Amino acid sequence: MVDLKAYLQSHSKEELHPSELANLLKDLSDKDFAEALQLIPKELIAIVALELPDRYFDDIVESIDSKELALSLTELESDDQTDFIQELEERDKTKAQEVFNSLDLDDQEDILELKKYDDEQAGAYMQKELFVAKLEDKVSTVIEEFKKLKLSDEIENVHNLFVQDDKNKLSNVIGLEDLLIFDFNKTIYENIKENLEKYTPIFAYDDEDIDEVVQKFKEYDLNTLAIVNRAGILIGRITSDDIYDIINEQATDQMYNLAGVDDEAEEDDDLLKAGKSRAVWLGINLITAVLASIVIGFFESTLQSIVALAILMPIVASMGGNAGTQSLTVVVRQLALGDIAKHDALRTIKKEVVLSLVNGLLFALVIGIIAAIWFHQNRLGIVIALSMVINLLSAGFFGSVIPLMLKKFNIDPAIGSTVILTTITDVVGFLSFLGLATMMLL
Repeated sequence: MVDLKAYLQSHSKEELHPSELANLLKDLSDKDFAEALQLIPKELIAIVALELPDRYFDDIVESIDSKELALSLTELESDDQTDFIQELEERDKTKAQEVFNSLDLDDQEDILELKKYDDEQAGAYMQKELFVAKLEDKVSTVIEEFKKLKLSDEIENVHNLFVQDDKNKLSNVIGLEDLLIFDFNKTIYENIKENLEKYTPIFAYDDEDIDEVVQKFKEYDLNTLAIVNRAGILIGRITSDDIYDIINEQATDQMYNLAGVDDEAEEDDDLLKAGKSRAVWLGINLITAVLASIVIGFFESTLQSIVALAILMPIVASMGGNAGTQSLTVVVRQLALGDIAKHDALRTIKKEVVLSLVNGLLFALVIGIIAAIWFHQNRLGIVIALSMVINLLSAGFFGSVIPLMLKKFNIDPAIGSTVILTTITDVVGFLSFLGLATMMLL
């Protein structure tokens, strides 16, 4: 609480940063948190709520009345307003409606328009606030308009001027640095007509998949991307800060999915919900573990005859599992980043198989020598060496093929890949090791 008070006293309202306030609030106890909320300027409450983890949202909206929340929402851009209202609707529909009704009609229209898009569509992430001009507008007029927008805080993160034709279709995109060196006494068109190609717009459609939008930001190194409808009419923009949030969210999803964990459940305070989510994948893993045990059971007599096999057996399975996870993680991440094209799958599989084969030969030699010396059986060393090569080779192959196949069928490659792969490497490892031992040692 002391740090928060000191921060508030040492900064004017204009200097307060929502993310710094959020970091200070996270360090407080539940009792101090409620008290600290009353110290924060009401116009910043909504943006601070969005900066904090989801578990704090309830405490914030319960502590602030609807009119104050609505006042705070007017300080946000349309996409953040929509996110806040949707978050509030999930918790308290009545209060969400009260807050919505307290907003002015323009804000309400923007929120309703953005809410109609699915989470996977670009339109769900766009802002309605735009810096626009017509081709026939004078540059001096455009600059004056920009000045008004900034002084009134009606728009933030402006990097480009979006130019429309007389039918409101997106015509050109001009960077601010270019705009400032134009002849202010000429129109936009007069300034760009000699070099129209330079100002050809990069855009996305409002119903386009957000993953494709993320790729455009990466490919063209964009700060802002224009969003148009299928008629080509400019309706919004997506800024890089939203893209960073999407990338972070996707990375989190991948990490959780690879571990068989649901991200929404884990971010919720409901222990039952999180426990249920984890239990599903643990149950699936139990079934696959039983399958591996059944394979071991086929060689019960072999294990009884040669006790050394039981000691060495986990090494083969463990090495295969780790090698497969390496391949799986690399391929899943490359798929997420768009580094693997449709025609590139075979190259990826070859690379992972070759790497696994090289590592398989290396560690087969090492463990083969160790086993032979340890148990004074050269043939036992050969058995585990051959098994190591077979299992690591299959680990590299399946570690790359599984996510590629899931992607082909439009299934998130991270979901379930680890469980499938572990089952395969365990079964192949035990089957090859015990099978070779049965043939060569008995």
